[in-house]
Amino acid sequence: MTDTPPSDPASGTGSGPGPGTGPGTGPDTPPGKPRFDRRMLEALVCPVTQGQLGYDAERQELISRTARLAFPIRNGIPIMLASEARELDP
Repeated sequence: MTDTPPSDPASGTGSGPGPGTGPGTGPDTPPGKPRFDRRMLEALVCPVTQGQLGYDAERQELISRTARLAFPIRNGIPIMLASEARELDP
């Protein structure tokens, strides 16, 4: 019997499924980008308005239409700081 470390999806180590097989994958996820788990949209809200967020897969951003802000997703992690958000055009 060999000692194999348990799979750790958060760090991408272990013996779990490879890239492109987990949640948040799909045809609209740009190649070579870490995957954003769309199930997070159910739990996340805009930090400014506490309103619902949309997901722009092409730009890798979470969109708050009410606040007119786009929050970046870096390495699969949403950056929910107003100071890091991009203002949306009117």
